[in-house]
Amino acid sequence: MERRKFLTFGAAAVSAPLAAPAIVRAQEAFAWKMTNAYSPSSPFYVEGPGSPTDFCKKVAAMSDGRLTIQHFAAGELIPALEGFDAVRDGTVEMNAANAYFWAGKLPAAQYFTTVPFGLNFQGMNAWLYHGGGMELWDELYAPLGVKALPMGNTGVQMTGWFRKPIESIDDFKDLKMRIPGLAGKVYAALGVDVKLLPGGEIFPALERGVIDAAEFVGPYQDRRLGLQNAAKYYYTTGWHEPSNATELLINKVAWESLPDDLKAIVQVAAMACNLESHTWCEANNAAALKDLVENHGVQANVLPADVVARLKEVTDQILAEGAAADPATKKVHDAFMAFKAEHDQWSAISERPYHNSLAG
Repeated sequence: MERRKFLTFGAAAVSAPLAAPAIVRAQEAFAWKMTNAYSPSSPFYVEGPGSPTDFCKKVAAMSDGRLTIQHFAAGELIPALEGFDAVRDGTVEMNAANAYFWAGKLPAAQYFTTVPFGLNFQGMNAWLYHGGGMELWDELYAPLGVKALPMGNTGVQMTGWFRKPIESIDDFKDLKMRIPGLAGKVYAALGVDVKLLPGGEIFPALERGVIDAAEFVGPYQDRRLGLQNAAKYYYTTGWHEPSNATELLINKVAWESLPDDLKAIVQVAAMACNLESHTWCEANNAAALKDLVENHGVQANVLPADVVARLKEVTDQILAEGAAADPATKKVHDAFMAFKAEHDQWSAISERPYHNSLAG
């Protein structure tokens, strides 16, 4: 009996000094701010299942209020596309956007949003989570004092809205189009006057003829912006954005200040939103496309095959030039393409035959 008491007491005495710091850390509370590149009330990008505001709610609930994040949509605290600098400078702890918005600072960042003719939702997440993508993202951002996590994905996007039909590659020449990312460089090489506009500015620009065409997301999101009232030709192939990852940007000092359990909560909440946001898009786009075609006079078409073939040729050229011009981009490009080559082989005997069977 006495021996058992001694052992119990002795174990407690040894473990108590080790447990105390963990208990103190578990009592710490953090109040952070998150800015956003998208305008207030935007589905997916601001509100709704898997959105940044949903992420903030998940983190607060999972941490029992130890980490609270106040969300600010574009223009509520800072302008739409200034989130990277705000996080880097420590003005806010987090920002929600897309990494390709920072191409002017870091050309390689574009690969962590989407690559034309690149990986779909499944492949992109496989690369990020299990193919070395996250490690490369960390390596790219670390010198600037920030860290990123994927926090959403639209899946494949529509090619976009055009005021006139696209029948040949020549129809792109001198076209003024809102299109971000690497696809914008591809279009520019074909004579397109590329514009980078926040989501809230697309409709008025298209309606007034400031631009002739615009790409945003997909049927549900595009209908909400009213793009069907400014253009009627709606094209698809998904060539430019076979998937589109939302970036959760985090100040590195703030991140390192979190105890390990809160870091894990942030990571799990971001992963949950990544899945939930994509399934939300999949659940809503079909009905929205049907409504656009049947009730709004929209003509939904696939880009001509020869147009897509030419876009692929120019894409390969643009990607090669970008990789040759910047060592960081080359490292990410080579890793992305090596993973894609293997994933394509698997997809060729898994997904592709299934989709071909549906077409038949």
